[in-house]
Amino acid sequence: MSDPSLIEDLPKHIAIIMDGNGRWAKQRGHARALGHRAGVKSTRAVVETCAQRGVQTLTLFAFSSENWNRPADEVISLMGLFLEVLQHEVDVLHKNDIRVRFVGNRSQLSMPLQKRLQRAEDQTASNKRMELVVAVAYGGRWDIANAAREIAVEVEAGRISAADVNEELVAQHMCLRGIESPDLLIRTGGERRVSNFLLWDIAYAELYFTNVLWPDFKPEDIAGAIDFFQQRQRRFGRTGEQLDSA
Repeated sequence: MSDPSLIEDLPKHIAIIMDGNGRWAKQRGHARALGHRAGVKSTRAVVETCAQRGVQTLTLFAFSSENWNRPADEVISLMGLFLEVLQHEVDVLHKNDIRVRFVGNRSQLSMPLQKRLQRAEDQTASNKRMELVVAVAYGGRWDIANAAREIAVEVEAGRISAADVNEELVAQHMCLRGIESPDLLIRTGGERRVSNFLLWDIAYAELYFTNVLWPDFKPEDIAGAIDFFQQRQRRFGRTGEQLDSA
């Protein structure tokens, strides 16, 4: 159970770009694949910590649409590791009342992996403690273009008109539809960019960058990111004076 004293000003939705696995391995003279495997331990710890703190949604950037451009052996290794992790972790997530959801272009994935993703979603569909969203073969530009394509089909079919297209309608066709937008975006590994991740959804997210490589990212690092968030004044276009007088 989460501690109610920790919920005040807690980000409801945290999104994380898990960066630095390859560099972590290289620093130790290992193959990049070992860095990705080490990163699984950090992922497990962060999921547990967020669930304990009372975070409602945690979204993890596991594999981007651009990652297909990496060396073939690394992509194969990543897909194999992803399938292995699914087989071992979903039962644990289900036992801890965590719902799993996958977003991205599944048509790019192998059929066995697509089936495993669907089974994981079906198995955990009724869980309520926290929603874990995993972005696989995902790109923010693809997400927006896909939403536009779906809306265009509706317009062509005469079910809606062009005049009906607004932000609310677009949001209903984005991958994270039905989920509140991230309050906090964390990127590990020292880079200061969002790398085509949730471009629509992070419009008002607080951005937290850390030099810590993902395999070294610990529960105390997540706590530091949450502390950073709690010190921010979220204005959503208003002035600080307006918020102070509210």
